[in-house]
Amino acid sequence: MAYMQSPDFFHYIEDHRGSLLKAIQRRQRQNPEVKKEIQEPVTSSQVVAAIDKIVQEVLESLSKDEAPVLTMEDRSNWTNIEFTESVGLQMVKNCTTRKVRSDNPRSAQRFGESPLAHTSGLLSAYIRDIYYEDVQLYGSQRTVDSIVMDISCMLKIPRRSLHILSTSKGCVAGSLLYIEQDGTKVDCSFNTSVRTSHNLRTAARYILIIEKDATFQRLLDDDFCGKCGPCILITGKGVPDVNTRLFVRKLWDTFQIPIFTLVDADPHGMLTISDSG
Repeated sequence: MAYMQSPDFFHYIEDHRGSLLKAIQRRQRQNPEVKKEIQEPVTSSQVVAAIDKIVQEVLESLSKDEAPVLTMEDRSNWTNIEFTESVGLQMVKNCTTRKVRSDNPRSAQRFGESPLAHTSGLLSAYIRDIYYEDVQLYGSQRTVDSIVMDISCMLKIPRRSLHILSTSKGCVAGSLLYIEQDGTKVDCSFNTSVRTSHNLRTAARYILIIEKDATFQRLLDDDFCGKCGPCILITGKGVPDVNTRLFVRKLWDTFQIPIFTLVDADPHGMLTISDSG
């Protein structure tokens, strides 16, 4: 910790940040298409339009006395998935699809489970709340998670734009200020939960992602941010959830400061590193 408190440490941080930014610029020059692939935010009206299209198709089938069918991309087939620099994992174009039929006993329940009403993008809903609306229908929260991913593929809209949220288990502390969706201003000088945020501000020189909550709490108790800051500490309490991963990505996109990890040197630690970007 003595080295982290010395000026040499922050010189290293700045050198490392410079090398990261140069590497990004070099990749963009070598592959100009990367910039074009960056996804623009999906508006609520676009989400509603996509849902209206699906509902219209269902109504047209019913008007013809035909059984409605939902067609969605087959996300269980890895040949349908590709990795891009700007987005990460995404479905390929012209991938294979699967059908959920309302007249097939094996898929009729799946057809009826789709919580499209919650994906309008006008109001946010939590996955756990949807599950408790009809526990007997869904059976488990895992079923709701799977259905939301299917709807995302069917509408061709990122899950984060559907306004169906997961309760975040991640925590953040350090030199960070932001505003929540409801307008609440949050000062992360003290430990707070990871939440959807905008208007982020920081004086941090680096971000440290910590695998275990106990280690995170110990560093806070030892005033790590005060002694080795300004910095931002984040923990996903194990493998980070979707909200925590999106939060880390937003911090990088906004500030482009180095991100380090403190994990166990085992497969679980490596998984935490790979899931944190």
